[in-house]
Amino acid sequence: MSMQASNTRSESTPDPSAQLDVLGDECARTILVATSEGPKTAKELTKRTDSSSATVYRRINNLLESDLLSECVRFDDDGSHTTAYEATIDTLQVRIGAEGINVSVSTLEE
Repeated sequence: MSMQASNTRSESTPDPSAQLDVLGDECARTILVATSEGPKTAKELTKRTDSSSATVYRRINNLLESDLLSECVRFDDDGSHTTAYEATIDTLQVRIGAEGINVSVSTLEE
């Protein structure tokens, strides 16, 4: 069964402190790693994280709000479709200096 994904991400400006806060959660980190391998559904992520579906949906929402994850539609060969999620970043760098903490990301689209 071959699948295609169509990205439905909207553009916004990420908040670096929110991104760090989200990454402090182990379930969110597991979701981010899993979705960096390709689009995953919430059901697939629930199995991968060994968490409840409510927890997974909360973490997905946090990752979406922080622009670390995007929502897409995954189409199957039979024409059916489902909502899936994929990581939007490849690298996240944190620099600490006299002027404070600076977070920079490299997106997969760059």
